[in-house]
Amino acid sequence: MKVTVAITTRNRKDCLRTALQSAMAQTVQPEVLVIDDASTDGTAEMVRAEFPSVRLDQAPTALGYIVQRNRAARLASGEIIFSIDDDAAFSTPHVIEQTVAEFDHDRVGAVAMPFINVNQENQLLQRSYGDHGIFVTNSYIGTAHALRRDLFIKLGGYREYLFHQGEEQDYCVRMLQAGYVVRLGRADPIHHFESPRRDFRRMDLYGQRNLVLYVWYNVPWPEFPVNLMATSFLGLSLGVRVRRPWRAVRGQAMGYAAIIKQWRQRQPVSRQVYRLNRSIKRKPQPLEQIEMFLPPIESASKPG
Repeated sequence: MKVTVAITTRNRKDCLRTALQSAMAQTVQPEVLVIDDASTDGTAEMVRAEFPSVRLDQAPTALGYIVQRNRAARLASGEIIFSIDDDAAFSTPHVIEQTVAEFDHDRVGAVAMPFINVNQENQLLQRSYGDHGIFVTNSYIGTAHALRRDLFIKLGGYREYLFHQGEEQDYCVRMLQAGYVVRLGRADPIHHFESPRRDFRRMDLYGQRNLVLYVWYNVPWPEFPVNLMATSFLGLSLGVRVRRPWRAVRGQAMGYAAIIKQWRQRQPVSRQVYRLNRSIKRKPQPLEQIEMFLPPIESASKPG
């Protein structure tokens, strides 16, 4: 079975080098695809010189990682796409081999891979419970996940209007509506070395904006108005706690204004899927216990 490691990058060539070295060292040799989002630091030259077997796609202008991850999915030849950030790395040569084996059920559309934010709390995240069974969660973190390429393309990929932040949970609830789940993985972890070169102002604004848009796109009636009010309240409370309240206010205002532009894009999930999504967000559950609540899938084939 062919797999693709897809990395979207912009102006982090030293971090990217480490990521590529770890990808090339995997026991299952993947196709490695780098999407360069108009870097100006010599990223493309480094990839060509040091990793000639890597597929490199260069964008003439910066479009953001959501757009570029969709492009990566269209260009990839693998049945399974492994997506890691350019400041992350596979901790051992076995991660891909271990994770591919977890796509062993027709319902598994994506795997949330274990990872560690090495420069932060150094805690193992997204790790499944025990050594047996399939535990289902509601979403994955973008720096550490694998997904079925054909399903991703069929469902339209990430919403590019979101631009930055929040695309994963939006895709995953749509995937749940289609009858597929996110499985918590058991592989060796991804090491995420969070880069200090992050635009936290943009993250604050688009994070708040896209929480509002998530509710607009996906939450059904009659839960919609209550969920929207709760989302706004919690978002503003977070802004106060981190001492950036005006960014929270502005981000929320951006979200409400965006609803007008995205009026025709509202396609809420069913109430049953909505309730299931909230349940597995609170606590991951075994697939065998929730499968009866999942919508049927028209066709599902195991990769390979």
